[in-house]
Amino acid sequence: MSQHPSLKSASKITVKRNVLKRFERVDVLREQGKWKEGDRGVGLPKTKSN
Repeated sequence: MSQHPSLKSASKITVKRNVLKRFERVDVLREQGKWKEGDRGVGLPKTKSN
């Protein structure tokens, strides 16, 4: 019997995510120079995922 595709191990799943987590968005904004230390992490502008 074969294994269902949804039961693959996590290491084999390499799908590009469309949504970044908050800390990833802060990193992107830091690289672009739009984030200053001490800024709040709420209401961040939209960023493109790589």
